[in-house]
Amino acid sequence: MAQHKSAKKRILRNEKKRVINHARISRIRTFIKRVESAIVAGDKDLAAAAFKVAQPELHKGVSRGVLVKNTVARKLSRLSKNIKALSA
Repeated sequence: MAQHKSAKKRILRNEKKRVINHARISRIRTFIKRVESAIVAGDKDLAAAAFKVAQPELHKGVSRGVLVKNTVARKLSRLSKNIKALSA
């Protein structure tokens, strides 16, 4: 257990931040799952609409420091590619 007052404060602050970051990541995963489930169902319109909603959420995760920029770019690219493949 931490002995210094500043270390105790840091433990509390880190826990608050962990909870907030977990909520943000969970929210982003939910948006991604909506897109993926629409792709699996084969509904291109629903997948495109879900993708349009998920895109800013993923970018928001980057700006908040929860996700890495290249990871988000890769995920968006793959989702977009799968949506385009539905029409073919």
